[in-house]
Amino acid sequence: MRRSTTSVTTVILAITLAVALAACSGAGDDGDEASTDVVSGGTFVKSIAGDPGDLNPMQAVTFDTWEVIGMAYEALVYVNPDGELEPWLAEEWTETGTEVVFTLKDGITCADGTPFTAETAAANLAYNTDPANATFYYGSQVTEAVTATADGNTLTVTSAANDPFLVANVGTILMVCDTGLTDPTALSETTDGTGLFPLTEAEPGASYRFTRRDDYTWGPDGVTSDTEGQPDAVELRVIGDESTAANLLLSGEINASSISGADRVRVDAAGLEFAGVRNPVGEIMFNERADRAVADPLVREALATAIDRDEVGTVIADGEAIPSVSLVVRNPLLCVPDEAGWTLPETSLERAGELLDQAGWALAEDRLRYKDGEPLTVKFIYDAPTPTHAPAAELVKQTWDQLGVTTELSANDAAAWSEQLYQTFDWDTGWVQVAPGGPVVLSTFFAGATPDEGGLNFMFVDNPEYEALVAQAKEASPEQTCDLWQQAEAELIERFDVFPVADNILPTYMSGATFEMPNFIMPTTIRMLG
Repeated sequence: MRRSTTSVTTVILAITLAVALAACSGAGDDGDEASTDVVSGGTFVKSIAGDPGDLNPMQAVTFDTWEVIGMAYEALVYVNPDGELEPWLAEEWTETGTEVVFTLKDGITCADGTPFTAETAAANLAYNTDPANATFYYGSQVTEAVTATADGNTLTVTSAANDPFLVANVGTILMVCDTGLTDPTALSETTDGTGLFPLTEAEPGASYRFTRRDDYTWGPDGVTSDTEGQPDAVELRVIGDESTAANLLLSGEINASSISGADRVRVDAAGLEFAGVRNPVGEIMFNERADRAVADPLVREALATAIDRDEVGTVIADGEAIPSVSLVVRNPLLCVPDEAGWTLPETSLERAGELLDQAGWALAEDRLRYKDGEPLTVKFIYDAPTPTHAPAAELVKQTWDQLGVTTELSANDAAAWSEQLYQTFDWDTGWVQVAPGGPVVLSTFFAGATPDEGGLNFMFVDNPEYEALVAQAKEASPEQTCDLWQQAEAELIERFDVFPVADNILPTYMSGATFEMPNFIMPTTIRMLG
C-alpha cells in the first residue's frame, strides 16, 4: 500500500459510534427512473465527512473510521439490514447461553495471501479479551470471562458467565489477520484483514482507496470476486462540506453520500434512492462531574422540561423527526422494543423555573439565575459538521435564556470533541450521541469507568438504580434479560442522565450504484449500475 503521509492524528472519540438501524430505502417522486442494469468495473466513490485517523479496527470509535475499516475487515457473522445474523467468515454455528461453536468456511485468506484459520479467530478473541490491550470490544462485547479454542475449522467460544448475546457479541468483532495481531501498531496506517477491498492507497484528509481482490470466495450470500456488478475499486473521499458532496452526487462524480441538511431537498427532487439508518440526532447528554451545575438532577430535569421537543425536534431532524424508542439504534438491535418504555416530561417553562428554584438557583433582578453569587452558566456543545445542530442549539439557547440560564454555545470538530469529552471535561450538555447495537455496549457509557480511569463514561454518570438493573440483566436468562435492560434504560431517561429529543433517518443517497447499509455500506453488496 502507498501512503502519502506517515502518520495521522488518533481521534479518541467513543461518542461517535456507528449509528444505524435497519436500512430503509426511498426515492423522490420526481426525476427519471435510474438504470437497474449492473455493470462490473469502475470505481465506487463515497464521501465521508472527516478523516478517519487511526485505522486500527480494534481501537476504532469514530463514524469515519468505521466506514474506512469496514471495507477491509470482516466478522464471523454478518448482520443484515433487518438485524438478522447471517453466515460470513463462519458458515454455521450452534449456541447455548455460555458457549457458541463456529464452523469457519474453507479457503479464507487474508489480503496478503496468508490463511485465516480458526486459530487466527481464537487469537483475535484472546487479544480483545485481555484488559491490558484496552480494545474497543473489551468491556462492551467481551471480557476476560470469554475464552476461545480452535480445532481445524472449528472455533469454540466459552463464557464463564451467562451471555444471551454471545453470538452477536463475538460474531460481530472485526477480525485481524496474524500479521496485524503480531504488530498491532502497524494497523494504524494500513489494513490487514480478509475483506474484498483491502486498502491500497491513503492520503489522510483527502482520500482512501481500496482495490478489489481476485481471490475472494466467502462473502455473505455466496458473493465472490467474480460476482457481477462489483467495482474494481472503492474510494472514500473526505468532503467536509455537505453542499459540495450533494453537487458531486448529483453530477455523478461520486456514487454515495449522506445528506441530512438543506441540500436534501434538491437531492430528493432528483429522484435518487437512499439507504437510511436511524440516527439519534437530537440526543442530549449531561456532564455530571461534581464541579458542573448539571450534576444536580433538578437542573438536568429543568433544562429538559423547558425544551419544546416538537419545535426543536423539527429543526434538528430537518422536518422529519421520529420519536426515540430506545437508546440502542445500531444493528443487531438487541432488546429494542416496539415502543419506548419511558415517559418524557411535558414541556413547561413554569415547571422548569420551579425546579431551578428548588435547586437553589434564584432569579435575580437582571433576569439571570444565581447561586452563592455565581451565575447559572451552561456550556452547550454540538457537532459543527451536522447542519441541523447549530440552529437547533440556538433554539435551545433562546428557551434557556427565558429561564435565566446563561447558555454558551460551542461548535466542535472531531479534535474538540475528543479534548472536551475525554481530557478537559469542559462542557455541560449538548447534542451528544452514542449509538450502540445493544444494551451491554450502552452500559459501558453509563455504568462503566470514567475517562480519567480509562473508561468511556464521559458523562460521569453515577446511577445506582441503573447499575443494579444492569447487574441483574447480565445474569438473567434469555427470556428475562431484555425486560431488565429496558427497565435499566428507562432509569437513565427518568433520571435525566440522557434526554432523547428526537431521532431521524439519516439517508445515504445512491447515484449510479446500489448497496446494502445495515450499519455502514456493506462492501460485498455494492453493485455498479449502467
